[in-house]
Amino acid sequence: MLPASASQLLNPTDVRREFLRLLPIALFVIVFGIAFGLASVQAGLTDWQAILMSVTVFAGASQFATLELWGQHVSLLPLVAVVFAINARHILMGAALYPMLRELPAGRRYGILFLLTDANWAVASQDYQNGRQNLSVILGGGLVLWLAWVAGTVFGVTFGGLVADPEQYGLDMVLGCFLLSMVLGGKRSPRVLLIWTVAGLSAVAAYWLLPPHTHVIVGALAGGVLGYCWKERRHGG
Repeated sequence: MLPASASQLLNPTDVRREFLRLLPIALFVIVFGIAFGLASVQAGLTDWQAILMSVTVFAGASQFATLELWGQHVSLLPLVAVVFAINARHILMGAALYPMLRELPAGRRYGILFLLTDANWAVASQDYQNGRQNLSVILGGGLVLWLAWVAGTVFGVTFGGLVADPEQYGLDMVLGCFLLSMVLGGKRSPRVLLIWTVAGLSAVAAYWLLPPHTHVIVGALAGGVLGYCWKERRHGG
């Protein structure tokens, strides 16, 4: 597959299409934004602090985790450690996108990564396995998810009591089901099946045996190391 130019990777028409493509997922993101807005106010953040955090951080799990450490005297080092541990998977996600990202100028490359989430990374990864370089879903899909997260936070700090517990309605499973559908829709081979199996089993074991949130990193590393060691056989040239 020949490398695409930067203009091809981020065509405005493609960005708009990917924005709409992830709009259904964004509707569920709004619900969790509402829950975060409510939880942040209950934890002692002001409305503008909660909204500013969602605008600039844009990391749902990390933002919820920081609320557990929030108080009159915020301990900065544990706060940074928790956020880094939860978001460390983005290091591997960004590395997986490097074959496409390297075609962009540095400023655009790192700017687009601000909008990287599990959902748009999964779509981009699946498309890449199927022979399509699709950075437009990182930009367009990430933008609609960011807008949904911020809008949900704004609504939550104002009317958050309407959706205090998304898990009660099973909404916490939406993203997991979406990511599973991306995995099942990707390339199928014994190699890919074994990689996902090792990653899944490692994550489950780490969930029960290691500190909170480390299962995400352990699963990603286990699958990534196996994938690196077991190179995919390429036919032709």
